[in-house]
Amino acid sequence: MRIPSFPTIVRTFYTLTNATSRALPQHKALLPFTRGTVLKSMPTIPFLGSLFSSAASRDMSHPVQKSDEEWQAVLNKEQFRVLREKGTESPFTGEYDKHMPTSGVYACAACDAPLYKATHKFKSGCGWPAYFDSIPGAVTRHTDRTFGMARTEIVCSNCGGHLGHVFKGEGYPTPTDERHCVNSVSLRFADGDGEEKSKV
Repeated sequence: MRIPSFPTIVRTFYTLTNATSRALPQHKALLPFTRGTVLKSMPTIPFLGSLFSSAASRDMSHPVQKSDEEWQAVLNKEQFRVLREKGTESPFTGEYDKHMPTSGVYACAACDAPLYKATHKFKSGCGWPAYFDSIPGAVTRHTDRTFGMARTEIVCSNCGGHLGHVFKGEGYPTPTDERHCVNSVSLRFADGDGEEKSKV
């Protein structure tokens, strides 16, 4: 039996506590408090949000530079929270988690830069889209020291939008033995002809 990794344990804890808070009956006297506990994703929980986020890439320079106000004008609220504020969407809820096309390209939802080919995607069961590699030069990696450990954060090389993290050596049968764990909300998919099929 394989022992789950620390991030997997935390995600499981989050999922269970989030599901429990939704299942509790709401009493009128507690409504102001329960509204704050029925959450859609980790970063809205202050403690867990600080653990799952990283500000390190905010200082990096990227070709596409916009102010927060400019990004808010082109991204929806969830996209802004994940791409610009380094949030994480809930596991098993993303549009592209189980999306397995045979051809096409996944591009950045913020700037439309191509990031991953459909042939890079594999089934990992982690709850987020998983890729074993990216289009060369499309993704920038750097060390993320939040959450009490060193992880490798991945961002769009064109705009600096937060995509997720890379995990190595997990034993998946892929050419690189890497898992790019990417938030669906950070992506847009276009088929083999470059025609966009879905907008997040």
